[in-house]
Parts: sequence; C-alpha cells; structure tokens
Amino acid sequence: MTSLTQDPDGGYATVPLAKDLWTLGVVQSRVHPTPDPAGMKANLDHMLHLIDNSFHVGFGPSPDLLFFHEFPISGWDRWTKAETERRCIEIPGEETEQIAAKARQYGCHIAFGAYVRDPDWPGHVLSITTLIGPDGEIVAKHWKARNVKGVFSGFELFTTTVYDVLDEYVEKYGQDAVVPVARTPLGNITMSSTQLEPELFRAAAIKGAEVFLRTASGSFTEIDVRASALHNRVYCAVANNSILSAETNYFEDTGAGGSAIYGPDGTAIATADSKFEKLILGQIPMAAFRARHRQPDIHWDLYRPVFERYRSRFEPNLYTPYQPTGLEDAGNYLADRSRWR
Repeated sequence: MTSLTQDPDGGYATVPLAKDLWTLGVVQSRVHPTPDPAGMKANLDHMLHLIDNSFHVGFGPSPDLLFFHEFPISGWDRWTKAETERRCIEIPGEETEQIAAKARQYGCHIAFGAYVRDPDWPGHVLSITTLIGPDGEIVAKHWKARNVKGVFSGFELFTTTVYDVLDEYVEKYGQDAVVPVARTPLGNITMSSTQLEPELFRAAAIKGAEVFLRTASGSFTEIDVRASALHNRVYCAVANNSILSAETNYFEDTGAGGSAIYGPDGTAIATADSKFEKLILGQIPMAAFRARHRQPDIHWDLYRPVFERYRSRFEPNLYTPYQPTGLEDAGNYLADRSRWR
C-alpha cells in the first residue's frame, strides 16, 4: 500500500513545468445518447471533429489542455446496466487511441469522461475521467469518488464509484489513489464528475491539486464550482453539455450550458455565453501561481472531534457484494440501507 503524497508543512509535491503560462480549453458539447452501441462511433467522430475545430478557430492561443464533459462518447440515458455495459469503452482501447492520435497531432493534453469497463473490475460499470498527454500516453484515470444516494425518486445510480468498493479499491491501488492528484508538466490536476462534495476537493487541495477539472452532464450548481476554486484558492473548470439533439428523450435545454473556468479568487476567467456547442479559453499562469500558493489553511483542531464522530448516511463497499442491474434495481437494493433514522 502506497503512502499518501501529502506534505504536513503546507507545501506539496510537483514536477517541473513545461510552460509558465498555459491555456485551458473547455469544450461545451452535446451529450447525445446513442440509440445503439454502434452510435458511439458517430459521437466519437464528432468529438474528434471538435478537437480539430479547437485548433482552427483562428484567434487567441491554442489550448494546451482540452477538456470535455462527462459522457461525450456514449451520452447518457436511463439505460439498464447491461445496456450501459455495451456503451462502455476500455482504457486503453480503440476510442482512446483515436483521441491520443489527436493529442499527438496538436501537442496537447485532452481530458474527458466516459463509462468504462475494466477487466480488473468484472461486473462493474465505472465512470472515469481520463487525461491523455501530448505524447498520446494516458497520464491519469480518475474514478468518480461517489454517487449521491437517497436523492432520486424510485431509482439510484448503479455505476461503481470509489466509495462503493472502497476497501477493495485501496487494496488494489493504495490509499493515495482514493483522492488522486496527477502531477503533470502543466500543474497538479485532479478530475472528477462528483458534485456538491466540498470535502473531496478540499482533500485534493491539501494533497497539492492546483487545477480542478470537473465534468458534468445535465446541469451542475454554479456556486459549488466557484466555491471549490475560492475556498481552496485554486483554478477550477467545469465542462457541461450543450443543448441536446431534438431526437433524444429529453428537451433540448435539459441542464445545458454554463461551462466555465474560475480563478483562485472564485472569479470567472471565462464562461460560455450560450447553451450551444462552444469552446471557452482561459490562461493559467501556473508558475506565478505556484510561487505563492500553499495548501489550504484549515484550523483542523477545531473540527476534528466533529468529523471523528460523524457517520455517513450510507456505509462504503455496498457494491462489493452486489452490482445492481439498473437504476430501479439500485433503488430497491439501497432502499433500506441508510444508517440514518
């Protein structure tokens, strides 16, 4: 088991920067549910087309990191687990190889979310955000940390998160991987599709994350994203979907728009001014930022007794013995497992 890469004196581990100042590009694109698994090719082709477009806009700097939302390849719908499994990709796999070719072509990093199947986790559907480097190599694969539970009416999410198999995850990858931070030549990056979990991003900042890449699909809470930048004094971007295709089972404007990049003071550096497909660009002065940045200054001794007595509503590891077959089955499985009264 690896130890935590965490410095107790306020500093944090880094690798040398490739650039003092670099450009982050956030792609607000469609999240189109594929009518069948074969439709994933059309979605992937569209994603590759948007990568090309991002370097042919004709004005401003080219992105050093291009960031897509949660499900650009598969889309999302109320599929069963079996239907979702047919829309999973593998990492590495055919889809990542084509994206990697674009990363090499343009000399940039590319980050995106996807449903993933992993032979090390048979029977599980994973939600992973992947970062590919300019050499086409996979830099990081960050699992979703947790799904919300007890929120939806009549169903629960069935994708397996870190929390759902926590003990087995730690046994495989070590405690340090639970809150992952990729130390790259652009800066320390953490990626997540988790919403409304400030403790997760606080922990990542303590471990030295300097840039949060947060994926969304079907809306997010703007103040949550801004606050994670402000409270941790870091850069935070959110990539959300554009308006949906009219042929889907949802209205075209279903939680669309709002993709943005926020600075360490919580102020927007760039925001999407429409709900259509759009590229927004923001510059990250990482060298100047790093010269003065430290871990969040938390008066932990004030709060430790409260957190030590806290018990989460649902215990971890619930998907270790059983993987639900769909949204409704997940709802039934979790219905009586709350530890709260």
